[in-house]
Amino acid sequence: MPLLTPHSRAILLMVCATTLWSMAGVLTRHLDHAHGFEVTFWRSMFAALFVGTALLWQHRWQAFSVLRRLGTAGLVSGLMWSVMFCCFMIALTMTTVANTLIVMSISPLLTALLAWVFLRQRIALRTWLAILAAGAGMIWMFAGSLAHVGARELAGMGIALGVPLAASVNVIALKKAGHAIDLIPAVLLGGVFSAALMLPLAWPLQANWHDIGILATLGFFQLGFPCMLMVIAARSLAAPELSLLALIEVLLGPLWAWLGAGETPLQQTLVGGAIVLGALIANELAAMHGARSAVRTAGGSPVS
Repeated sequence: MPLLTPHSRAILLMVCATTLWSMAGVLTRHLDHAHGFEVTFWRSMFAALFVGTALLWQHRWQAFSVLRRLGTAGLVSGLMWSVMFCCFMIALTMTTVANTLIVMSISPLLTALLAWVFLRQRIALRTWLAILAAGAGMIWMFAGSLAHVGARELAGMGIALGVPLAASVNVIALKKAGHAIDLIPAVLLGGVFSAALMLPLAWPLQANWHDIGILATLGFFQLGFPCMLMVIAARSLAAPELSLLALIEVLLGPLWAWLGAGETPLQQTLVGGAIVLGALIANELAAMHGARSAVRTAGGSPVS
């Protein structure tokens, strides 16, 4: 059976990560008492516990040395994870899921610009076209929800802007670190920073045991584990490619809400989602074709 290339494996890891991320909305719909800041606190704390346990299992007592070796890149990445963890959930308490997601969808464009400025990375025309097509699809998906936006909703969208900004900076930090530094522990720092920041705002805690079970699932499998997968995938994917693949979360979120919470998607959501998915698939197929052509030109044979 043919082996997957590192690039193909990284794509699979990102698809797994974004699929797990997309479960946040439908799971939070089933909470009884925990809301807002408290959801962010518990989710971040459980994510930190999951990543910390994984690091101890992998490195044993060397895990503390791994944390100390993070350096500036690791600290920046940890802070960016924390901003994303906090801003996403706070925005959801002030505006709709759709408004939050449409703001988040600018992440690929921001990442491409930052990669061009800080990484001196040449962005292929196909990637720019995919970013523009995906952006158009996102606007089409959620245009109806933007028809009536009040002051509170605008403030929520402003807070949501912290997510793509932090995500883009985080991707650049991951790419600059490359293979030199293991930035998985930065996810642990992000969870710790976020939980510490949210605890005073969430007190007194209201979650019952039913909520704790859902929040633990969110922290372990919707946040901690997929963020670790993204860090690994970042070693083999270009910065704009990472952000484009992350849009799968926005595609699948409404689907899970439909299947798990009875929120029927509008026709424009389905059409816009098809545009975004087509842009992602076209970009990856073009990248694979270009890689095979380069190998043939060099006189080798592609591994796939």
